[in-house]
Amino acid sequence: MTQLIWEQAFHLLMINEGGYVNDCHDTGGQTNFGISKASYPNEDICNLTEERAKEIYRRDYWNKCKCDYMPDALSVAVFDFAVHSGTYKAIRFLQQALGVKVDGIIGNQTIGACNRLPVKEVLEDYLNRRLAFMQKQSVWKYYARGWANRINRVKDFCFNII
Repeated sequence: MTQLIWEQAFHLLMINEGGYVNDCHDTGGQTNFGISKASYPNEDICNLTEERAKEIYRRDYWNKCKCDYMPDALSVAVFDFAVHSGTYKAIRFLQQALGVKVDGIIGNQTIGACNRLPVKEVLEDYLNRRLAFMQKQSVWKYYARGWANRINRVKDFCFNII
């Protein structure tokens, strides 16, 4: 992994997440740069800086999903899904797309499959699974357009770097 792909993944995430919101349909409550008060109760969400958000994302999402050890396109897709729906879910869906043991833990088997299997096919399956999951959410009716656009932006970006 290069520093460049992390920077690109973060930039794409900021396009997807935006700035401060307090949406009544969002269970996260106050959110800034995609960091929610529900997930980070000790953070000052109103005054959160983009630089602080970047630190949190690197530590709690990118590193936790071991994105440095995946092909660039998969790392970006997994990172965005992890931020949006949690690392455990993002990892489990990746493992399903890879056809490996689904345990929600990124280990040698998962990393090996990421680097051995055809990235394009895995990515297509992964993003399709993500969209199907999102469509089943009770708040899909409120966020359908935005979530579909988000997944399409991730897909376009990822397929352009394969």
